[in-house]
Amino acid sequence: MSENEIKVLCAGAVKRGVSQIAAEFERSSATRVAIEFATVPEIRKMMAAGAAPDVVVATPAVMDELAQEGKIAPGSRGFVGRSRMGVVVHANAPAPDLSGTEAFKKVMLGASAVVHNRASSGLYAAGLLEKLGLAKALGRKVVVVDTGAAVMEYVAEHPSAAVGLAQISEVMVMIDKGCAVKLAAPLPDAIQNVTSYDAAATAASQSPDAARALARELTSDAAKKIFAATGID
Repeated sequence: MSENEIKVLCAGAVKRGVSQIAAEFERSSATRVAIEFATVPEIRKMMAAGAAPDVVVATPAVMDELAQEGKIAPGSRGFVGRSRMGVVVHANAPAPDLSGTEAFKKVMLGASAVVHNRASSGLYAAGLLEKLGLAKALGRKVVVVDTGAAVMEYVAEHPSAAVGLAQISEVMVMIDKGCAVKLAAPLPDAIQNVTSYDAAATAASQSPDAARALARELTSDAAKKIFAATGID
């Protein structure tokens, strides 16, 4: 890595906002920002295996672990935003009724496939289906894929009543890329899942000033407006 480059390891759910802010940071600071996006479980594994980014963006639980291990630069951590989950359908499918928990259950039972990923949102989705008594009823109709993007890709490729459960921010990323899906609605309030994200410079960064500066940008009031436009509130 060159002296004028810093690396960011970032959760995929906040991809759009982080990419925009990093691009502006590059223009204003003349420091190149290389971003690697991964699921939160992958970030945990990568950091445990010795990954050495300059900035990390992840859930509070992972950030707490990193702080306890001395991997976060003191005073550099801040709140980025919160992501909510939604139901995804094919772009040409009619929007289903998702006005409440019972309506949600009816939509799931009527789907040809219910898709979620193996990341944090997918773990919540799996638990929710189990909690609502849907997992056994759906059986093999539950499809588990690796990433949020893969959820949308599956639904786009299976237009006959396939539905996905995913972070709203990730849905918006894929729609921007031309994926043939749409957000039917957020999960009903009674079963909604909210995932928070923090950003911090790492203690081992070889460019500590630039790392701290980018972490400040990602957690600033101006950044929150950018994240809000990408589905992160």
